Amino acid sequence: MHSKKVFAIKLFHSFIFLFMVACLLYILYCAITRRYDWTLFLALVAMFIEGLALLLNRWRCPLTTLAEKYGAANGAVTDIFLPVWLTRHTFKISTIVVIIELIWLAWGYFLK
Repeated sequence: MHSKKVFAIKLFHSFIFLFMVACLLYILYCAITRRYDWTLFLALVAMFIEGLALLLNRWRCPLTTLAEKYGAANGAVTDIFLPVWLTRHTFKISTIVVIIELIWLAWGYFLK
C-alpha cells in the first residue's frame, strides 16, 4: 500500500520539478529576448511560491517529508525520478540560476 503512495508522491513531485525547470528556462528565454509579459510574471510567481515553501520548511521540500513518511529513502530530494547526484544539488543550482536570471531581467528592463 505504501509503495503506491510513494510512487504517486514521486510522480507528482517529478511533475512539479519539471514545471519548475520549465519556469527557469522560460525566465531565461525572457531575459535573453527582453520579453516582459504576464507569462513571465506567472513563471516568477511560481518560483517565488516554490522558494517560499522551501524557506518555510527549512529548505526541505514538504513533498520529500511526505514521501519519507510513507517509506521513501531519507536524504536529499530522492523522492523524484532523477539521479541522486542531480537532486542533491537542485536547490543550490536553481537558486544561482534564479539570481542570475533576475539580474539579467532587471538589467534588460532598466537599460532599454
